[in-house]
Amino acid sequence: ELIDQPLLMIAGSKADSLYMSEDAFAKAAGTTDKELFKIEGATHIETYWVPKYVDAAMGKLTPFFARTLASDRS
Repeated sequence: ELIDQPLLMIAGSKADSLYMSEDAFAKAAGTTDKELFKIEGATHIETYWVPKYVDAAMGKLTPFFARTLASDRS
């Protein structure tokens, strides 16, 4: 409930730490503007350097930040 801002969480579907992201996402009750994006087939470490997984993450991050950090956002 402490998170009251837009939330985008990104995790690999094969990440050993995926359960932690899913748990934190479920507990993020302070915002309705939230998404857990799972990169299919990726482990945690691969999301940092495998081009297709990095591209998938950037495909979510770029529009998320464009929308949530817009100067006219109130």
